[in-house]
Amino acid sequence: MDRMQRFSSRELDKIHDASMQILNRTGIDFNDRAAADLLKKNGIKTHGTRSFFTEKQILTALETVPSKFRVHARNPEKTIEVGRDRFIFLPTGGAPHVTGPDGTQRPATQSDYEIACKLVHTSDQLDMGGYIMVQPNDIPADTSHLDMIQTYLTRCDKPLFGATGSGRAAMECIRMTSLFFGGLEKMKQTPAMLSVVNAASPLQYAEEQTQVIMVMSEYNQPFVIANMILAGASGPVSLPGLLALQNAEILAGITLSQLVSPGTPVVYGSTSAPMDMKTMVSAVGAPETVKIAGATIQLAQRYDLPSRCGGGLTDAHIPDGQAMAESSLMLSTVVRNGANVIYHCCGQMGSFISMSFEKWLMDEEICRTVRQVLEPIKISTDAIDTDLIHDIGIGGQYLNHPSTFRQFRALSRPVLFNRKDYSKWRAAGANRIDEIAAHHLARRLEEYEKPFTDPEIEKELAAFVDRAKQRY
Repeated sequence: MDRMQRFSSRELDKIHDASMQILNRTGIDFNDRAAADLLKKNGIKTHGTRSFFTEKQILTALETVPSKFRVHARNPEKTIEVGRDRFIFLPTGGAPHVTGPDGTQRPATQSDYEIACKLVHTSDQLDMGGYIMVQPNDIPADTSHLDMIQTYLTRCDKPLFGATGSGRAAMECIRMTSLFFGGLEKMKQTPAMLSVVNAASPLQYAEEQTQVIMVMSEYNQPFVIANMILAGASGPVSLPGLLALQNAEILAGITLSQLVSPGTPVVYGSTSAPMDMKTMVSAVGAPETVKIAGATIQLAQRYDLPSRCGGGLTDAHIPDGQAMAESSLMLSTVVRNGANVIYHCCGQMGSFISMSFEKWLMDEEICRTVRQVLEPIKISTDAIDTDLIHDIGIGGQYLNHPSTFRQFRALSRPVLFNRKDYSKWRAAGANRIDEIAAHHLARRLEEYEKPFTDPEIEKELAAFVDRAKQRY
């Protein structure tokens, strides 16, 4: 029995009912005239750009959201499925700084972003990557999404995490991706990117994010609707109140998406966390964050929606014991609780203010371990093999038995974590895990090979980026 709290249907209904009351009485502001006009046209009460929903309107919209969907990769072998019992790992994103092994921070660059693309491509754990894995400070901010998406599409052949800073950026991202999938019209039948739209808690969406919802929905591209409510700052300190507010914001955004295009795949997501009242920072490594994540997954399951949560989250500023403890707890919890899209699995540091390439590889080891823990033990008569146990008998040993030689490779083997005894560990250099990660990082980057891209598509992609930049 898993001891994590499982809400009763009655408790989930209380949160749902409170969310419906919030949406009906207080409403939500999408800050966009076109969205308000669409909602009004569909019978939803509006006042300016604020909208007020009935429970029936929300539930009707939810009926058209798929419970699972695919995201296609330009390499068909790397296409992924999201929803129900499937889950995917994504790296971190949004950090404006890169942290070195000694804890020093420096501004992130486009070169760091390219390293992130190479790490995603060579990872045996990460399922996709893309936009803003780091936030480059050495290129113009208003066109940085063009550089990042171009780099990812030519350095990695896994599915794309799309740009969503504005409706314009989202559309440009769709156009760039469509070059690999036969054009814009085919994109409507081929979900080929997954993105994140963030609510601006409490109870509103920035105009730019509302426009992203409408653009992504028009082209049937999957996206996450998420929020990051800070308990005590942008939402109630009371976790039940926070969950009701969070649920209201997400459901309103999903409803808008389905009015634009019924059947658009949408993921229910959140990384809400407490505000530490002593330091005034978001405490993403706190126990409350883990509990909120577990509740988020259960709410998504109530509506038969895929869910998104944070992965290797930490408040630590160096890849140390705190970083690994907080990251392991969050990642293992959300995977076991049933999350489908797990973001910030690798490299996240300091409550999103920085990222670490060394921690990235350490987090990959945690991802690897979690996947192995989830592999079921298959019970069968042959697997138990009482004849073998009888033959070895009392006081015997299994080390040189043929069955051991046949089967030992099925046991887990870490890539980074130490399993040497003390003397061999000392003889090998007595390295800490972050030092081992640094060594593997250098080797990974040295062995990276750029995936094949049709030269004509690469040329067309570069030309599109050049033209788009001239319009800014």
